[in-house]
Amino acid sequence: MIVARDVSVAVGARTLLEPTSFQIATGDRIGLVGRNGAGKTTLTKILAGEGQPASGLVTNSGLVGYLPQDPRTGDPDQLARDRILSARGLDGILKRLATTSHAIADAVTDEARDDAMRRYARAEAELTAAGGYGAESEAARIAANLGLPDRVLTQPIRTLSGGQRRRVELARILFSGADTLLLDEPTNHLDADSVVWLRGFLAGYPGGILVISHDTGLLDAVVTKVYHLDANRAEMDQYNLDWKKYLVQRETDEKRRRRERANAEKKASRLLEQAAKMGAKATKAVAAQNMARRAEKLLAATEGERAQDRVAKIRFPEPASCGRVPLTAESLSKSYGSLEVFTGVDLAIDRGANVVVLGLNGAGKTTLLRILAGLEEPDTGEVVPGHGLKLGYYAQEHETIDVGRSVLDNMVSASPNLDDTQVRKILGSFLFTGDDVDKPARVLSGGEKTRLALAMLVVSSANVLLLDEPTNNLDPASRAEVLDAIRTYAGAVVLVTHDEGAVEALQPDRVLLLPDGDEDLWSPEYTELISLA
Repeated sequence: MIVARDVSVAVGARTLLEPTSFQIATGDRIGLVGRNGAGKTTLTKILAGEGQPASGLVTNSGLVGYLPQDPRTGDPDQLARDRILSARGLDGILKRLATTSHAIADAVTDEARDDAMRRYARAEAELTAAGGYGAESEAARIAANLGLPDRVLTQPIRTLSGGQRRRVELARILFSGADTLLLDEPTNHLDADSVVWLRGFLAGYPGGILVISHDTGLLDAVVTKVYHLDANRAEMDQYNLDWKKYLVQRETDEKRRRRERANAEKKASRLLEQAAKMGAKATKAVAAQNMARRAEKLLAATEGERAQDRVAKIRFPEPASCGRVPLTAESLSKSYGSLEVFTGVDLAIDRGANVVVLGLNGAGKTTLLRILAGLEEPDTGEVVPGHGLKLGYYAQEHETIDVGRSVLDNMVSASPNLDDTQVRKILGSFLFTGDDVDKPARVLSGGEKTRLALAMLVVSSANVLLLDEPTNNLDPASRAEVLDAIRTYAGAVVLVTHDEGAVEALQPDRVLLLPDGDEDLWSPEYTELISLA
């Protein structure tokens, strides 16, 4: 159980959440919702013990499994299977069993053999206490259902794609059997079958769950309570209702607040008018002051009507002029050790062309975009820039953002030809205003990092955009803006996505299939591959 007592959340001088008390008890399945930047990720970090509240206290009485939006995966040389098993300490136990087994076989004296056998017996007892070999099978089943086959589990973490690493961390946390799960966008990088499996797993999980997700199907299938972070009021509304009932009740609450505000404003207006008339007479000055105070209290006692949630106005740049073929890739191949990711990939990006890259997770889609962006070298082949090429790269893990610098400094580095006023105006259109621009990028939520990365693209004048999962971590309104920006962009786009809506907005001319590198004209028949990719 996690208990929050009078917890408030702030970033710099900005208050995200006024003092609030709540708990996540055994059996609770809570959906934490609110617009991007409302403080969902910051609050979840605090609940996980990775941040401190501005005031109040958080206590927990059990094991917490926390999946952040940008998960850390430990030792990059650790095998994926061992990373998952480490959630229960099984990786170390199995290694000791293997080591002592060899020691028994290699012992040259009875004394050495007896010592090794005693160590083996202790390790075997630890394995039994941790669930035995059945626990290892359980971990494998969870991994398989998340799209991590045996061939991936036997690879070092460093060789995996960003989506595979995130699924390894999700598998690790689900396998941990934690008393409370804190999951920040757990469906990112999952294919359709894995999302369906995850819904069922979470719906039957015996511990407490708090989940941040823009996947309404997941929320509908899993949550029994909804906590709504209202960015305009810096308050959290707690609903002990499932998702569909919450939506109905919240709309009812909104209408009630609007009526109450309208009635209060009418009464306050009449009181102020009367006070103004009475204030002209010295004998009634005190009574007039009392009426004015009553009007102020009347307005203060009624919640202000919630401001319409603002949405970033996203328009990709007017592309700089370029030649007929601004970007060409010839015979690209990439391997990590003995693992061949792809080989012999050829690609010519014509001016204004739209290409979608499809392939199963781990097929090398992100790696290909990194090579095209010049951030990674191919093992063979080359990337040839055409006349006037100006690349813009959106990375799914936000590598283009320097987390050690502020929001403003990141934007300045991306737009050296703009003055401070122009940069701040563009940031304002992406909802970074006031002190927000001085925040270090490392404290931004996933949705805020997405907005900053997109803002950096907007000022780039790029004529070829490389977009890797640009709609991840976005609320529905912000996603709609990104889709519209993709739809209206006049330059060339190479897109990697699991989002069918993004592909529909792009209206691709061609499709590149990895790992084989086959290229074809786009056809609706490829649509079913998008969610599997």
